[in-house]
Amino acid sequence: MDTPKPLDNFRADVAHIGKSVLVKGELSGSEDLYLDGEVEGSIELRDHSLIVGPHGRVRANIHAKDVVVHGKVDGNIRGTERVELKKSAVLVGDISTQRIIVEEGAFFKGAVDVQKETTTKAESKREMAMAASASFSSPSSSSGSASSTATPQSSLLEKKY
Repeated sequence: MDTPKPLDNFRADVAHIGKSVLVKGELSGSEDLYLDGEVEGSIELRDHSLIVGPHGRVRANIHAKDVVVHGKVDGNIRGTERVELKKSAVLVGDISTQRIIVEEGAFFKGAVDVQKETTTKAESKREMAMAASASFSSPSSSSGSASSTATPQSSLLEKKY
């Protein structure tokens, strides 16, 4: 069967930092990373995933596409798509992401900023058309495009309260 081979290749594409490794400085890369060691400084994996393993100790700001934390992180996390805190996670810092998952038992001290998900081109055109029609129908609307896109977002926030 050819199905297991892509899974093996996927695992081969993940870089691994073992629990005895200490990195001080800026850590960046263009592949997924499994980190079970220590990092002090910053981690930049903008288009890739980071998994902080159960032995992982991070004292750094993190910017990655997906971030899964099993270990300890002292710093801010920017997960472009998703941040997940497993039950063994300890995070002291702020999170900025589109989707967040916090398992029961995880320790988290900080703020969460949930970003609006990026949309496809068709959805984007539809939203722009709706925003444009809303700005033309509203007499108090200013002529800037930033105000027309900010108005729907603020009205969504008002509805939640």
